[in-house]
Amino acid sequence: MELKGSSAYLRQIQLKRNQIANYDEYPFDLPIIRNLHTMDFHPKVTYIVGENGMGKSTLMESIAVSWGFNPEGGTMNFTFSTRATHSDLFRYVQLIKGTRRPKDGFFFRAESYYNLATTIDELDREPSYGAPIKDSYGGKSLHEQSHGESFFSTFVHRFGGYGLYILDEPEAALSPLRQMAMLARIHELVEQNSQFIIATHSPILMAYPDSQIYNLTPGGIEVQTLEETDHFLIMKEFLNNKDKMIRQLFEGADTID
Repeated sequence: MELKGSSAYLRQIQLKRNQIANYDEYPFDLPIIRNLHTMDFHPKVTYIVGENGMGKSTLMESIAVSWGFNPEGGTMNFTFSTRATHSDLFRYVQLIKGTRRPKDGFFFRAESYYNLATTIDELDREPSYGAPIKDSYGGKSLHEQSHGESFFSTFVHRFGGYGLYILDEPEAALSPLRQMAMLARIHELVEQNSQFIIATHSPILMAYPDSQIYNLTPGGIEVQTLEETDHFLIMKEFLNNKDKMIRQLFEGADTID
């Protein structure tokens, strides 16, 4: 299925399958990569979901690095490297771009966000004629805020619209209330001609109505609605039948013991 993505900054990725010599080596042995040919992106919001180990972060990283972002996150101006652990998948990914070019962009990676915050503090301590970098993040060191506050400061202050924003598990430090606020922020930025690609486990963040959800499975890629995702169904079942599910979970744990 081809999405109506002529207004998208990033329309599609294609895997250069003819250049891959061995699908038994990482990251090509991941089910998602074995089954990937092309993936089309919604011009507003695309979600990439699935269980742990399906390759969401690896895929997101390859997209971001292919675009020109630092593997550990940030804008395209960041070049720091705490530890080079990213895969070579980006070398085998072809980006199909739209006719528009973004004015802004950010690769948000929850697992390396601490390294990004540290780099900003280090750069701000160096002599400079320009304003401190932290001013673009709300004017306060990200390390002087709680984990959730620092995440949200980036979303609110650094994201400025007309941008391509690639987010890998942005909900990691956000409360449910903050996740709803994040959903509203996504809408504000979409209204300002932004495009999002988001890997998430959060049914709240997945709820943006004008979007596409790709579920990564051992058998390949499925297109789903929010209500069809395991994330939504399991959370709904738990909240509607809390006592029953807790009893079943605890009985299962006793059996294992």
